[in-house]
Amino acid sequence: MNSNFLPKISIKWLNTAYKAGEFADLYDAVVQPLHEELYRRQTFDFLDDLSDGQQLLLTYDYIRMQVGQGGFIQFIENGYIGLLPAAITQLISIEAEEMAQVLDDVLKVFVLNKDMLSKPKTVEEFAQLYDEFKEFELLDARYMEYNEPTLHKILEYIMAHTDDFMTISDEPDTN
Repeated sequence: MNSNFLPKISIKWLNTAYKAGEFADLYDAVVQPLHEELYRRQTFDFLDDLSDGQQLLLTYDYIRMQVGQGGFIQFIENGYIGLLPAAITQLISIEAEEMAQVLDDVLKVFVLNKDMLSKPKTVEEFAQLYDEFKEFELLDARYMEYNEPTLHKILEYIMAHTDDFMTISDEPDTN
């Protein structure tokens, strides 16, 4: 699917950042405009306007932020579980099978415990989930193991398919 939202990024900056190994800056330059537009629109329907690669990038960034702060339990509690099925398919398409398997396992645990994980909870009940669902500790650890390689695969995909992520500019701006 083609994107209806292509931020403008300098090709010179993009290539320089990639060659210099400034992967965090490159990642941020591509994902930040997506977050800004999502925030402006205030609806995940925005994903429908994005290419598959952009959807993966934005979805994976939500996974990264949530799991990095509170694990998959926080990710689920904050209502993002619905992002996983498409992310799994998209990760497989860029050959990030290990992370796709982690997310698939998270989805399986969620489905098996949907009633308990989906109901509204007090802060205390939320905290108890970490004791009740030890399987998420293993999934969080596997996520951490595969996160960096997955980010590199996403960046390689971005660099190989720039037309799916941005409009290339000849301007010397940083992005």
